[in-house]
Amino acid sequence: MRLAIMGSGGVGGYFGARLAEAGHDVTFIARGEHLAQMRRHGLKVSSIEGDLHLPEVKATDEPAEVGAVDAVLVAVKSWQVAEAARAIRPMIGPDTFVVPLENGVEAADILAGQLGQAHVLDGLCGILAWREAPGHIRHAGVSPFIRFGERDNRRSKRAERLKAAFDQARGVTAEIPDDIQVAVWSKFLFICAMSGIGSVTRAPIGVTRSLPETRAMIEQILAEIEAVARARSVALPADAVKRAMRFIDALPEASTASMQRDIMAGLPSELESQNGAVVRLGREAAVATPVNAMIHAALLPQEQAARQPG
Repeated sequence: MRLAIMGSGGVGGYFGARLAEAGHDVTFIARGEHLAQMRRHGLKVSSIEGDLHLPEVKATDEPAEVGAVDAVLVAVKSWQVAEAARAIRPMIGPDTFVVPLENGVEAADILAGQLGQAHVLDGLCGILAWREAPGHIRHAGVSPFIRFGERDNRRSKRAERLKAAFDQARGVTAEIPDDIQVAVWSKFLFICAMSGIGSVTRAPIGVTRSLPETRAMIEQILAEIEAVARARSVALPADAVKRAMRFIDALPEASTASMQRDIMAGLPSELESQNGAVVRLGREAAVATPVNAMIHAALLPQEQAARQPG
């Protein structure tokens, strides 16, 4: 397949590198020193699933140079999705489809609003990875998985084709769920809880899941997200919260969420598309979300300061 990776940090860099290693035609959309290093020395991935180094990769900061591709994987931060949608338009041909891999539950809606419903699938991924240095991705936890599908849950040849591409890659498990909305919200459960508790405490998950007080907060965050999902007719399994808690309990003790790392670094974060989204969507559905509201309010002053120019 001919693919473009929009956003080549921990998520995009890892999955794109695995696809390129498997022989697919992959172009990374990147910028700055990361792009410069990839052009000079390729892309290195240090991974618990096996290291790899691609000495030469296709990389650019100009999507118009790429032309139409078969598929675009969107791996930018959630708050960058609308901008990314505008940027990738030159890569959208009649049959091109786009798969969001963001942490929230609204990326597909944003992409469809910009690019048209026919071009957008929904998707998610699981991986603990980050850009360790320009041209270098570090994968430190979670056996990487990617899930995607048509937004109406019909089976399609294009989704099957992308799954076949991932099936050829090592270090990735790909799946087309029976219900993509259930899959997206199931992932949102644990990542939003992990992001929220980590951001307000500045502590790794091994600490917050062990302390009775913060573990209770995690459970309350999960319960609120579940209530919002059910109010929006998402058919989560009865044990969705327990599954999310089991996933959290299985993470390496030192694990932190990307939102937490951004907040601790004083950078713009995914606050509005994670805990903020729970509050907003809960309000729309008349569902109370007091713990998420507290987290959102507590972090909002820093988030606004991080978004000030200069």
